[in-house]
Amino acid sequence: MPSRLNYISRKRSNNKKYYLNLKYPEIPLSIDDLYITTTVGDRLDTLSNEFLGDVDLWWIITTANPDIIRRDSFNLKPGIEIRIPNNIQGILEAFEALNK
Repeated sequence: MPSRLNYISRKRSNNKKYYLNLKYPEIPLSIDDLYITTTVGDRLDTLSNEFLGDVDLWWIITTANPDIIRRDSFNLKPGIEIRIPNNIQGILEAFEALNK
């Protein structure tokens, strides 16, 4: 899977380069979603590697848990329950469609 950063649009205005924000898809609840309770030392990148198979897919876990996980940190507090979506292919297709 190509990096999500490949989808960042670059623009020029008055000889200044700037980047447009990425858009993330809504991730609906599914009966196949996995719920886990975090432990000491859990990080978004290690959880995404363990459950999604790719460390770069950490943003899927944060998007699926908007009121629980802060987007500015990889570290997670122990003892919180988070949802890990199962329909990864559908989420990636929706992401690509939003950021064409």
